[in-house]
Amino acid sequence: MSIMDSLQEKMEATLVPFAAKVNGQRHVAAVRDAFTLAFPMTLAGSIITLINYAILSPDGFIAKLLFLPKFFPNLADYQAVLSPVLNGTANIMSILIVFLTAYKLAEANKGDKVLSAVCAIGVFFIMYPPYIAQEAGAPALSTGYLGAQGLFVALIIGLIVGEVMPRLQANKKLVIRMPDAVPPAVAQSFNLLIPIIFVLVTGSILNYVFNMIETGGIQEVIYHAIQAPFSNLGGNIITILLFVVVQQFLWILGIHGPNTMSALRTVMFAEAGVANLEYFGTHGTTIGTPFPITWVGINDAFGNTGGSGATLGLIIAIFLVARKDKQQMEIGKLAAVPGLFNINEPLIFGLPIVMNPIYLIPFILAPVVCNIVGFLCVGVFELIPPVSVDVGWTTPGFLIPFLGSGANNFLSLGIGILCVVISTCIYLPFVRAAASANIKKQQEEN
Repeated sequence: MSIMDSLQEKMEATLVPFAAKVNGQRHVAAVRDAFTLAFPMTLAGSIITLINYAILSPDGFIAKLLFLPKFFPNLADYQAVLSPVLNGTANIMSILIVFLTAYKLAEANKGDKVLSAVCAIGVFFIMYPPYIAQEAGAPALSTGYLGAQGLFVALIIGLIVGEVMPRLQANKKLVIRMPDAVPPAVAQSFNLLIPIIFVLVTGSILNYVFNMIETGGIQEVIYHAIQAPFSNLGGNIITILLFVVVQQFLWILGIHGPNTMSALRTVMFAEAGVANLEYFGTHGTTIGTPFPITWVGINDAFGNTGGSGATLGLIIAIFLVARKDKQQMEIGKLAAVPGLFNINEPLIFGLPIVMNPIYLIPFILAPVVCNIVGFLCVGVFELIPPVSVDVGWTTPGFLIPFLGSGANNFLSLGIGILCVVISTCIYLPFVRAAASANIKKQQEEN
């Protein structure tokens, strides 16, 4: 028996039953179903992002490959046509998730689905960071936590409201009875009036408490709780690996890891990035660059192929060993083109990777291993030049080491491809395990 077969048997004997048990838990199921229902919106937003930044942006990979800026000098102006679509998809992800999570959990608890979901949205905005005072005109509401940045709070609120509302609804003492002549929809609203008031008031009290702790409320409290442990770290490979592990784990929880950590990363690595770019502009080479180990030069170049989690390898693994698993195969097909340009929300929310115990290990391990490979090649053995030029995040990941180091060292391209192979190998046994679990479930349902 091969090592791969042995590992496969052990995973099927341990991870698959555990995953089945976890996935059957109503809170986990509510979160999973919420992301599944939001998936079409996520996919639409990903496609729009792909078009806007890979094709219509002058710095986009496809635009530069086809020399589009030369033929269309005002190419960037066309981005304004499609940009608003994101405001109705990815940029309101937290609103979609808080609604759908409360809806699905209330359904599992046999409560009023719609009113629970609507109430959850109300609580979400009650506990949202306060309006920002403007020098002129009306105060403005920050949109920063409406998208993926606010997902963690959205999940918490959706789960709490979806759990509490049905319990309060079941308490006959809290029900306001209306005459039979009142339309059912109106009667149901009055039946839940006291539970709704209780939930909204409780949310307001909690918001007051969190605002005493932090001006921005619960969103800022969570943000600083995540940021604080890393505030004094410097830019080195250990720092990069810590960032990778934390942001991947946040993704597993449903939080947009890269966005959550971006402010801290920018502070820590911005100066090095500027210095490296100035060096390249002066010397025409990245060899001898002052900061060879940076976030862009290591993680973006070697550990981010396909998006967070090095998920291009996951897509390839699905095509290799999960062809009989219709669920994974369909998601893999939909995610292939966006994944080539490092857009992997279709996988994260559609497969899903969020709250999926089977993919916890490879989603963290694959980028860590690829980052270590990149560090060894650049910083230890100096086999390839440092990647010091930011070539655009939509550039296919395996090309970034080659293009970002001046596009004159083909070994860099080979290392980029090697990282795709490594990530594929890491994902393979886990994709097989997930496929076995899905196929078994499909057979039981049929």
